Amino acid sequence: MEKDMLDLLLHPVRLRILHAMSGGHIRSTAELCETLPDIPKTTLYRHVGLLADGGILEVADEQRVRGTVERYYRLRPDRTRIEPEAGATMSAEEHRNAFAASMAVLLAEFNAYLDRPGVNPYADSVTYRQGVVWLNQDELAGLLREVGAAVGRLMGNRPEPGRTPYTMSSIMFPNVHAADGARIKPRADRPDRGNPPR
Repeated sequence: MEKDMLDLLLHPVRLRILHAMSGGHIRSTAELCETLPDIPKTTLYRHVGLLADGGILEVADEQRVRGTVERYYRLRPDRTRIEPEAGATMSAEEHRNAFAASMAVLLAEFNAYLDRPGVNPYADSVTYRQGVVWLNQDELAGLLREVGAAVGRLMGNRPEPGRTPYTMSSIMFPNVHAADGARIKPRADRPDRGNPPR
């Protein structure tokens, strides 16, 4: 993936548009404005245009509405993945910027959830836990396979009564602060901190 494409994808507003379009959705920009009401309309229209010009969104349909043509877009999944080869050539600063953009999207979407009337994080099974797991390369590969398979089985679920869309964010990286095993107490001797209740 070229740097220009990375720059196009790794922007907080454009990432939120991609999230809203994922799962096979076909939406007009007006519908995206309803889905993402905290983003100003002019900003949203501009970023949808950039994604369409960059080949990330494609026109799925056009309808005439009150004398104008309204375009309905769909996501091109083949254009939104950062391939392993491209990820391997990204600089530390590019990874830092990509992570910051991803976190900005997560924070904006979480704030939008919390701003809903009658929000109940406990009833909605909201979690934001963090922990350290010691893994060798085989264990790491196995964990990634198992998690990928578990989530993959559900990715084809379609919207229907009783289903709610859940945002899942996967972040994994070596923990340099825990790398010195001599300074880490055995799990049984450590109080469990940092995991907020569900």
